[in-house]
Amino acid sequence: MAVISIIGIGQIGSALAFVAAENGNQIRFVGTPVDKEVVDACIRDGRHPKLDIPYPVGTQYFYCENWKEAVEGSDFVIGAISSFGVDWFLDTILKQLDPAMPVLSAAKGLADLGNGKLVSFPDYWIRELRKCGIRRNIYALGGPGTAMGIMHRDHTQVVICGKDKALLRMMKNALQTSWFHISLTTDARGLETAVAIKNAYALGVAMALGYARKMQGGEDDAHVNSQAAVFTQAVKEMIKVLELQNAQFDSTLIGIGDLYVTATGARTRKLGLLLGEGKTCEEAQHILGDITLESLVVIRRLADSITIRARKGEVDLNDFPLLQFVIRVLDSGKMEDLPWKQFTFENI
Repeated sequence: MAVISIIGIGQIGSALAFVAAENGNQIRFVGTPVDKEVVDACIRDGRHPKLDIPYPVGTQYFYCENWKEAVEGSDFVIGAISSFGVDWFLDTILKQLDPAMPVLSAAKGLADLGNGKLVSFPDYWIRELRKCGIRRNIYALGGPGTAMGIMHRDHTQVVICGKDKALLRMMKNALQTSWFHISLTTDARGLETAVAIKNAYALGVAMALGYARKMQGGEDDAHVNSQAAVFTQAVKEMIKVLELQNAQFDSTLIGIGDLYVTATGARTRKLGLLLGEGKTCEEAQHILGDITLESLVVIRRLADSITIRARKGEVDLNDFPLLQFVIRVLDSGKMEDLPWKQFTFENI
């Protein structure tokens, strides 16, 4: 049995708590600065106020200012934060946490270093910590799986990445269950890029469905052809980005699987449907209410990176028509038909 401290009481943190508890691990939840009311509810009711199932018996709850008490004696820490909490996690937790304490990140996204260079959050944290004279490795978990699906024990395949093979296996042993299947890789850059950029491209797939609904009517299964066409283009563009990052083949496949999950059943799908139906980004966000939409951050950073690299002659912008289309709609607030002709090719 391991003691696992999970920092961040959102959907993915909650899902990982159920996974970890399945193996008899002791779970300690630590709220972020925006989680105070959630921690209040957990202490009072033993459940997240937005979840219909209670947390495992014996789970402990801590406010963010008590995080040091929570992680004391833990076997490892899971950073289950959103992309909006990356710098808070760096400044408040990582800069003060014992460098010997293993950290597993469940955050999804990419940090922009400028000049077209994008890195994973773990890589960003490692770089920033080195500036302070702190050296540590940070591991990451990614792959196709919605939080609700994991909580309801739907079979899920994910990957943990990092340098130390012994620590990778320790984390796998602590978290793997009969339905939560874990692969391991040292290709941290490839895996983290793959599971981040899928958010950008899943938005495009969902927009295509929303647009087809508006223009043609009918149920979703009447528009599988158009979704498949955009999905194909999304995969094509993802592969080009991942080639730039020297991603391994398996990491690319995990990213494609994650694209499927996100385009068919995650928060990004809801946003894409509304955009496809003609809502502006602001209108869509208002309708969706209090949910984290990390896809908007990822797609902007990815588009800026590709534009800069095209100016440097490293890529051809014509190879990314779907990415450019989504950015154009977000910027203009006006949905249009997709650039179908740009998705075709002639290998003759």
